[in-house]
Amino acid sequence: QMQLVESGGGLVQAGGSLRLSCAASGRTSRVFAMGWFRQAPGKEREFVARITWRGGITYYAASVKGRFIISRDNAKNTMYLQMNSLKPEDTAVFYCGAQVDGKTEYEYWGQGTQVTVSS
Repeated sequence: QMQLVESGGGLVQAGGSLRLSCAASGRTSRVFAMGWFRQAPGKEREFVARITWRGGITYYAASVKGRFIISRDNAKNTMYLQMNSLKPEDTAVFYCGAQVDGKTEYEYWGQGTQVTVSS
């Protein structure tokens, strides 16, 4: 089993920055990639960014590329999302997820952290 805990959400003005963290515990040796997703009110959950755990290869949604940076600290079993130049449309609950054992689906999820960007 694994547990994921997000932190770092909050209220920020448009153009501002926030850094989200996702701390993993439990059987973290199973992780081969982790990602960030978000869900805005009335919308489906969407992919934001992903990072492979060993190689650190990153992937971004077009809507955040150039503004958000995903990273990880293997020693701390923690993933980060640095969000810059935030826009009101970035307002959402952000979730982190973990891909384990080579599977495509994200098997483990955090509880989510609210990010609100005011105009």
